[in-house]
Amino acid sequence: MRTHTGDRPYKCDQCDYSALRKSSLDQHLAKHTGGKPYMRTHTGQKPYKCDQCDYSAALKYNLGRHLATHTGDKPYICGECGYRTVQKSHLSVHMRIHTGEKPYKCDQCNYSASKKSHLDDHLAKHTGDKPCMCGECGFRTDRMSALSRHMRRHTGEKPYKCDQCDYSASAFAKIHSGPTFSHTYR
Repeated sequence: MRTHTGDRPYKCDQCDYSALRKSSLDQHLAKHTGGKPYMRTHTGQKPYKCDQCDYSAALKYNLGRHLATHTGDKPYICGECGYRTVQKSHLSVHMRIHTGEKPYKCDQCNYSASKKSHLDDHLAKHTGDKPCMCGECGFRTDRMSALSRHMRRHTGEKPYKCDQCDYSASAFAKIHSGPTFSHTYR
Protein backbone atom coordinates (compact mmCIF):
# COMPACT_ATOMS: atom_id res chain seq x y z
CA MET A 1 0.00 0.00 0.00
CA ARG A 2 2.87 2.37 0.75
CA THR A 3 3.88 2.17 -2.89
CA HIS A 4 0.51 3.68 -3.82
CA THR A 5 0.23 6.18 -0.96
CA GLY A 6 3.82 7.38 -1.14
CA ASP A 7 4.19 6.92 2.63
CA ARG A 8 7.86 6.54 3.59
CA PRO A 9 7.86 5.97 7.36
CA TYR A 10 11.53 5.07 7.76
CA LYS A 11 13.47 8.36 8.12
CA CYS A 12 17.19 8.91 8.31
CA ASP A 13 18.19 10.89 11.40
CA GLN A 14 21.22 12.36 9.63
CA CYS A 15 19.74 13.64 6.37
CA ASP A 16 16.36 14.00 4.63
CA TYR A 17 16.32 10.45 3.20
CA SER A 18 13.20 8.34 3.86
CA ALA A 19 12.27 4.81 2.77
CA LEU A 20 9.35 2.44 2.32
CA ARG A 21 11.17 -0.39 4.10
CA LYS A 22 13.43 -0.57 7.14
CA SER A 23 15.95 -2.66 5.19
CA SER A 24 16.33 0.20 2.70
CA LEU A 25 16.95 2.66 5.53
CA ASP A 26 19.52 0.30 7.09
CA GLN A 27 21.35 0.12 3.77
CA HIS A 28 21.26 3.91 3.48
CA LEU A 29 22.60 4.41 7.03
CA ALA A 30 25.71 2.46 6.09
CA LYS A 31 26.64 5.39 3.83
CA HIS A 32 26.84 7.64 6.88
CA THR A 33 28.70 5.18 9.09
CA GLY A 34 30.96 3.69 6.43
CA GLY A 35 29.70 0.26 7.50
CA LYS A 36 29.32 -2.36 4.83
CA PRO A 37 27.85 -5.41 6.59
CA TYR A 38 27.28 -7.39 3.38
CA MET A 39 30.96 -7.02 2.43
CA ARG A 40 31.92 -9.17 5.42
CA THR A 41 31.31 -12.20 3.23
CA HIS A 42 34.30 -11.12 1.12
CA THR A 43 36.54 -9.83 3.93
CA GLY A 44 36.00 -12.83 6.22
CA GLN A 45 35.02 -10.59 9.15
CA LYS A 46 32.62 -12.45 11.50
CA PRO A 47 31.70 -10.22 14.43
CA TYR A 48 28.67 -12.24 15.63
CA LYS A 49 29.99 -14.89 18.04
CA CYS A 50 28.12 -17.79 19.62
CA ASP A 51 28.47 -17.80 23.40
CA GLN A 52 28.14 -21.60 23.54
CA CYS A 53 30.72 -22.73 20.97
CA ASP A 54 33.35 -21.29 18.62
CA TYR A 55 30.90 -20.51 15.78
CA SER A 56 30.94 -16.98 14.39
CA ALA A 57 29.03 -15.33 11.56
CA ALA A 58 29.23 -12.32 9.29
CA LEU A 59 25.49 -11.65 9.64
CA LYS A 60 23.40 -11.52 12.81
CA TYR A 61 20.66 -13.54 11.08
CA ASN A 62 23.04 -16.49 10.59
CA LEU A 63 23.99 -16.45 14.26
CA GLY A 64 20.31 -16.60 15.17
CA ARG A 65 19.82 -19.67 12.97
CA HIS A 66 22.90 -21.28 14.51
CA LEU A 67 21.69 -20.74 18.09
CA ALA A 68 18.73 -23.02 17.37
CA THR A 69 21.19 -25.92 17.05
CA HIS A 70 22.00 -25.55 20.75
CA THR A 71 18.39 -25.39 21.93
CA GLY A 72 17.21 -28.26 19.75
CA ASP A 73 14.11 -26.22 18.92
CA LYS A 74 12.67 -27.31 15.55
CA PRO A 75 9.41 -25.41 15.14
CA TYR A 76 8.70 -26.33 11.50
CA ILE A 77 6.94 -29.71 11.22
CA CYS A 78 5.89 -31.71 8.16
CA GLY A 79 2.21 -32.67 8.37
CA GLU A 80 2.84 -35.74 6.20
CA CYS A 81 5.61 -37.55 8.08
CA GLY A 82 6.49 -35.52 11.18
CA TYR A 83 9.91 -34.32 9.93
CA ARG A 84 11.01 -31.34 12.03
CA THR A 85 13.49 -28.59 11.18
CA VAL A 86 14.91 -25.31 12.41
CA GLN A 87 14.32 -23.40 9.17
CA LYS A 88 11.15 -22.86 7.19
CA SER A 89 13.11 -23.09 3.93
CA HIS A 90 14.32 -26.58 4.88
CA LEU A 91 10.71 -27.67 5.38
CA SER A 92 9.79 -26.29 1.94
CA VAL A 93 12.58 -28.35 0.34
CA HIS A 94 11.56 -31.41 2.39
CA MET A 95 7.95 -31.16 1.18
CA ARG A 96 9.15 -31.88 -2.36
CA ILE A 97 9.65 -35.50 -1.24
CA HIS A 98 5.89 -35.73 -0.75
CA THR A 99 4.80 -33.62 -3.72
CA GLY A 100 7.34 -34.99 -6.20
CA GLU A 101 8.13 -31.43 -7.29
CA LYS A 102 11.47 -31.12 -9.08
CA PRO A 103 11.88 -27.47 -10.05
CA TYR A 104 15.55 -27.65 -11.06
CA LYS A 105 15.76 -28.78 -14.71
CA CYS A 106 18.83 -29.69 -16.72
CA ASP A 107 19.00 -27.70 -19.97
CA GLN A 108 20.92 -30.50 -21.71
CA CYS A 109 18.74 -33.55 -20.97
CA ASN A 110 15.47 -34.46 -19.27
CA TYR A 111 16.94 -34.69 -15.75
CA SER A 112 15.23 -32.70 -13.02
CA ALA A 113 15.92 -32.42 -9.29
CA SER A 114 14.23 -31.34 -6.08
CA LYS A 115 17.39 -29.54 -4.86
CA LYS A 116 19.69 -27.16 -6.70
CA SER A 117 22.76 -28.95 -5.32
CA HIS A 118 21.57 -32.19 -6.97
CA LEU A 119 21.26 -30.41 -10.32
CA ASP A 120 24.74 -28.92 -9.86
CA ASP A 121 26.14 -32.42 -9.26
CA HIS A 122 24.32 -33.69 -12.36
CA LEU A 123 25.61 -30.87 -14.61
CA ALA A 124 29.18 -31.96 -13.93
CA LYS A 125 28.39 -35.18 -15.84
CA HIS A 126 27.77 -33.14 -19.00
CA THR A 127 30.84 -30.94 -18.65
CA GLY A 128 33.22 -33.52 -17.23
CA ASP A 129 34.32 -30.79 -14.82
CA LYS A 130 35.99 -32.08 -11.64
CA PRO A 131 36.74 -28.95 -9.59
CA CYS A 132 37.47 -30.75 -6.29
CA MET A 133 41.10 -31.88 -6.05
CA CYS A 134 43.11 -33.68 -3.38
CA GLY A 135 46.21 -31.71 -2.40
CA GLU A 136 48.01 -34.92 -1.41
CA CYS A 137 47.79 -37.03 -4.57
CA GLY A 138 45.94 -35.01 -7.23
CA PHE A 139 42.76 -37.12 -7.21
CA ARG A 140 39.92 -35.12 -8.79
CA THR A 141 36.16 -35.41 -8.45
CA ASP A 142 33.03 -33.43 -9.21
CA ARG A 143 31.66 -33.59 -5.64
CA MET A 144 33.01 -32.31 -2.32
CA SER A 145 31.49 -35.30 -0.51
CA ALA A 146 33.52 -37.67 -2.70
CA LEU A 147 36.68 -35.68 -1.97
CA SER A 148 35.97 -35.82 1.78
CA ARG A 149 35.61 -39.63 1.56
CA HIS A 150 38.83 -39.83 -0.47
CA MET A 151 40.77 -37.72 2.06
CA ARG A 152 40.15 -40.38 4.73
CA ARG A 153 42.61 -42.59 2.83
CA HIS A 154 45.32 -40.09 3.68
CA THR A 155 44.22 -39.22 7.22
CA GLY A 156 43.23 -42.72 8.33
CA GLU A 157 40.03 -41.28 9.84
CA LYS A 158 37.33 -43.93 10.40
CA PRO A 159 34.20 -42.08 11.52
CA TYR A 160 31.74 -44.95 11.04
CA LYS A 161 31.75 -47.09 14.18
CA CYS A 162 29.94 -50.32 15.01
CA ASP A 163 27.88 -50.12 18.20
CA GLN A 164 28.38 -53.86 18.82
CA CYS A 165 32.18 -54.04 18.69
CA ASP A 166 35.25 -51.87 18.11
CA TYR A 167 35.08 -52.09 14.30
CA SER A 168 35.24 -48.78 12.44
CA ALA A 169 35.39 -47.81 8.77
CA SER A 170 36.35 -44.85 6.63
CA ALA A 171 33.32 -45.32 4.38
CA PHE A 172 29.75 -46.04 5.39
CA ALA A 173 29.56 -49.72 6.24
CA LYS A 174 26.65 -52.06 6.76
CA ILE A 175 26.81 -52.70 10.48
CA HIS A 176 25.67 -56.02 11.94
CA SER A 177 22.55 -56.44 14.07
CA GLY A 178 22.95 -59.90 15.56
CA PRO A 179 25.39 -62.51 16.85
CA THR A 180 26.58 -63.43 13.35
CA PHE A 181 27.63 -60.63 11.10
CA SER A 182 30.08 -59.36 8.57
CA HIS A 183 31.14 -55.79 8.11
CA THR A 184 30.76 -55.16 4.42
CA TYR A 185 31.01 -51.92 2.51
CA ARG A 186 27.93 -50.71 0.72
